[in-house]
Amino acid sequence: MSPFLIFKVSIVAAAIFANVFLVFLVYKNNPKSVTNRLYTALGLVLSLWLIANFTSVLPIFLSQSLWLIRLSLFFASIMSALFYMFASTLPKEEYSFSRTKLLIVGSITVFVSVITLTPLVFTKVIVINNSPHPVPGPGIGIFSLVTTIFSLLAVITLFRKFKRSKDTERQQFGYALLAISILLGLLIVTVLLPVILFKVNATVSLIPMYTVIFLGLTTYAIVRHRLFDIRGVIAKSITYLLLIVTLTGLYGVFAFQVGNLVFDTSKINRVQKVLNIVLALILGFSLQPLKRFFEKLTDSIFYRDKYDPQSLLDDVSKVLAAEIDMKELTTDVSRLIKKHMRVSSANIVVLQQQKIIFGGEVFLNHSSEQIHELSVLGKKNILVDDISEGVEKQFLEKYGIRASIPLHTRDEFVGYLLLGEKLNGEIYNRDDQRILVILAAELAVAISNAKAYLEIQQFNITLQEKVQLATKELRRTNEKLRDLDETKDEFISMASHQLRTPLTTVKGYVSMVLEGDAGKISDPQRKLLDQSFLSAQRMVYLIADLLNVSRLRTGKFVIDAAPTNLADLVKGEIQQLTETAKARNLTVTYLKPKDFPMLMLDETKIRQVVMNFTDNAIYYTPSGGHIDIELIDKGDTVEFMVVDDGIGVPKAEQHHLFSKFYRAGNAKKARPDGTGLGLFMAQKVVVAQGGAIIFHSDEGKGSTFGFSFSKDKLKVPGHIKLEPKKAKPAKELTAA
Repeated sequence: MSPFLIFKVSIVAAAIFANVFLVFLVYKNNPKSVTNRLYTALGLVLSLWLIANFTSVLPIFLSQSLWLIRLSLFFASIMSALFYMFASTLPKEEYSFSRTKLLIVGSITVFVSVITLTPLVFTKVIVINNSPHPVPGPGIGIFSLVTTIFSLLAVITLFRKFKRSKDTERQQFGYALLAISILLGLLIVTVLLPVILFKVNATVSLIPMYTVIFLGLTTYAIVRHRLFDIRGVIAKSITYLLLIVTLTGLYGVFAFQVGNLVFDTSKINRVQKVLNIVLALILGFSLQPLKRFFEKLTDSIFYRDKYDPQSLLDDVSKVLAAEIDMKELTTDVSRLIKKHMRVSSANIVVLQQQKIIFGGEVFLNHSSEQIHELSVLGKKNILVDDISEGVEKQFLEKYGIRASIPLHTRDEFVGYLLLGEKLNGEIYNRDDQRILVILAAELAVAISNAKAYLEIQQFNITLQEKVQLATKELRRTNEKLRDLDETKDEFISMASHQLRTPLTTVKGYVSMVLEGDAGKISDPQRKLLDQSFLSAQRMVYLIADLLNVSRLRTGKFVIDAAPTNLADLVKGEIQQLTETAKARNLTVTYLKPKDFPMLMLDETKIRQVVMNFTDNAIYYTPSGGHIDIELIDKGDTVEFMVVDDGIGVPKAEQHHLFSKFYRAGNAKKARPDGTGLGLFMAQKVVVAQGGAIIFHSDEGKGSTFGFSFSKDKLKVPGHIKLEPKKAKPAKELTAA
């Protein structure tokens, strides 16, 4: 065999091996894919066609050359149909064949492939200079027409898809179109036409070179532009190849070299068999560790820039679960995307009511121009490598963005995830897009929650500002009220002083008339004068209350304690109210104690308290009622109580009763002219002298008002001498 022939055989063998290996990898990568299956079938038929064509011109096969030539046409007819079908499925399983169309193509292919094996295409072979020259028959025209039509349809289909496609797919279609066009063009021009028209088959030997060109372009499209992503299959194949070589080498070294050193090579004894079994077990247990090692090694070569999608999603999910602040959330997620996916930039743009509220590193100034530019992106996923031209691409390239993923929940559109180019120079593929879509869905929900939190923060700030403003206004108003209150207190104090002088004069003159200084008076006149004196006395007490309220406000309220006979004081106040009680048909009962200690009290102020409690009981007890007044020495304490069976105090209003200017609802109806100062001042006077108020009431059943004092606190000091008073027999004072 000549060296030239050996060279040609080597080229054919290499082309066939490369083609079979390539289609095996494509099929292994995704056996369920129609596109992968058609490409595999096309590659196998191409290999068979290459073998038949090449062997048909070899001298050693001259006797079989007619059948080999017919067989090559048989494979060629099938190959042209597979070309057409393969072109129709690229790039995404877009298999557009209907059953009718598939039946027509299949029927024509079967018919043409069958007649290629009959004398209708080539009748015989004439051997000239040790070279076969086929004689075409009438069927060669049918074969040529059908294969040409299928081939042209495949080219036209690819060309149409090429025009409609964008960037990555456009490059894939371009290389596939170029590879098929070159192969078909060379076959038709240099092989088919010379054989049919000129009966020359010398160019048949060039077919292996054509297939090498076809395989080279196809391989480049697969590897560089991922016409089929077969890196995983290649990585696994190399992994297993390295594993087999390593295990074989280890077994050879240990089993044979060690065996030769230890044992007699002339015979294999039982110990050596045991050693072989032990070594086999050791290698068996080391299989998985070695496999993992080589998998990591091949991954580092073929997937050196590969990232773990699950790790990315897990890390992002942790941030989304932990952060609610918008700035922290977007910054941390952008950092994680840049770290895992190894991209130059990752920006999260957050929109709200046609405004950019967060723009990442790209949209910092939040201008209206940028908002208008963002509107061109719409609400669809955009990969720059998938689009050819347009405003979207111009906008994205202006800001160095290679991928745009919209962020939206079911209820609102929140913004965009914008990514820069990959640091390894690769394009964003479908797997990247799928991961980004999953990530964008979670991110959109988190941003929506962060926006709600931000709105609450803004609302709180606004509310705080309003509260501060209202507080400032309230303080200003309160200052005015204080000024008015001070003016009121000054007026009350002045008015009280001015009123007390004429009242004192009135009381003095009435008292003089009652005592007979102006002559004898009749009983009717005495009654009228008594009522006048009592009313003047009430007015004096009211003025005293007003003065005391004013003094409390200004800090001038002073207790002027002196030895006081509380029993006589109570009796005197009751005597003044006897006529009023009789006029209202009330029974007032007071049993003066026989011996009652002298106490250090402010007589004037405590007299007002006694008068107030008794006067209230008289006015708020209906006609025919009873009022019991008690003054009791309990040893450590003394108690004064006024018990009536009057209207009582509603339970809901009892806690307000001792407030300034407060009056219960039923009291207002019974006595519209009250001021609400009596009980307020009574409590102040009693507490100021170290005592405690006694009060309990049932609405509609009556009330008890009084006070209690500790005798020790009000004990008369030893240096004060008490004037002896003539004892008077105790008697029950009853007004009926």
